[in-house]
Amino acid sequence: MSANSVKWVHLGDYIELCEERNTDGKYTLDDVRGISTDKKFIPTKANMDGVSLNSYKIVNCNEFVYVADTSRRGDKIALALNASDKSVLISSIYTTFRCKDHNELLPEYLFLLLSRSEFDRYSRFNSWGSARETFDWSEFALMEIPLPNIEVQRELVATYNGVKALAEQNEALIEPLSHACEAFIVDCKSKYPQVPLGKYIEQRREKNNSLNLPIRGLTREGFIPPKQDNADTFLYNVFYKYDFVFNPARMELNSIFLNLELDKAICSSLYEVFHVTKPNELLSEYLNLFIKRDEFARFCWYDAIGSARNYFRVSNMADIQIPLPPIEVQRSIVNVYNCLEEAKKIASEARESLKTLCPALVQRAVNS
Repeated sequence: MSANSVKWVHLGDYIELCEERNTDGKYTLDDVRGISTDKKFIPTKANMDGVSLNSYKIVNCNEFVYVADTSRRGDKIALALNASDKSVLISSIYTTFRCKDHNELLPEYLFLLLSRSEFDRYSRFNSWGSARETFDWSEFALMEIPLPNIEVQRELVATYNGVKALAEQNEALIEPLSHACEAFIVDCKSKYPQVPLGKYIEQRREKNNSLNLPIRGLTREGFIPPKQDNADTFLYNVFYKYDFVFNPARMELNSIFLNLELDKAICSSLYEVFHVTKPNELLSEYLNLFIKRDEFARFCWYDAIGSARNYFRVSNMADIQIPLPPIEVQRSIVNVYNCLEEAKKIASEARESLKTLCPALVQRAVNS
């Protein structure tokens, strides 16, 4: 089918309302869900004390639900598809619907169409009302969609589900890997001797005398490019790969980071830089696991010194005690942590790609 002959249809010819209610009380409070503008079910935020669930609507597998009120949701529409094998309950004021024939329109393909920002804009533009604007069922039914043959729909859905599964699989790894890292740290404290950090680190006091080095600032999330390009970088602090950089006035926010990307760079002279002096005994990545814990941030806040503003400097770290296992054990712990960070990265990138994948798949459907 060419792009000029692709079938465009009114959605109302392929979907229908469903009004199944929880009249027999089969479903309980544990089954109640809300829906978000991220196009998914969420735990309900409503106060359910004393609320009867008999009038609540049942959303079965492959059925949709949306909130007609679009006036207070940031130009987005709250909608979800129940892709699980378990029915859920939603408020009776929401609209529930389903595809009439799955051999003509796959629910998952329709969900791709409705997950796009184009649909959010369409629903807002076609919402009507005075005190409250709504995108009612009659407007929904008038919407036109591209409808390729069922084989093309299945192929597009399979592509989307593959990327979604990649995100979900890596997200599922994050919590157990986080627990594993924490368990390793606790185990090290009970098994290995505590050593003063001052024996293994040293402040780097090198100042900048080059115009060609990259500049980095700090936020709570990590290194960032400078906010101004015309800063006078003379006497900025130099740092190298595997150096730690931190803001001594913001240590309660855990504003300390290990540089694992740049071979050499510079940062504000307000920051302090230190490095591990005995890498054969203490891995920088292992030390980083301790430094990034909330426990370390609390210690820094407690031990910071100052009048108008408290500061925690490299010299304050000298007396901090850390457990020091053999280097092989340190590498094992770091490897688990690296797996955790990789899982976070893959999951985040997959989620981001899903945002642009839906429009791309729909465009492919149009041109199929």
